[in-house]
Amino acid sequence: MIYKVFFQKRADEVPVRENTDSVYIEASTEREVRRLLKSRNYNIEFIQKVEGAFLEYERKNENFKVLEL
Repeated sequence: MIYKVFFQKRADEVPVRENTDSVYIEASTEREVRRLLKSRNYNIEFIQKVEGAFLEYERKNENFKVLEL
């Protein structure tokens, strides 16, 4: 399963929408995604499962790259 993770790069700062980044991660559960990203000290805002037509749409984006952890 592929998940899209919206996050701020620094967990110690107040989230600002304009500074939100996203990354795609392959994992079996949302909990596993959080475990894989724990060492990066991100402020995770939202984790969204990407599948079906939504996945096909995201794959057309030039920035689509699944992070290997």
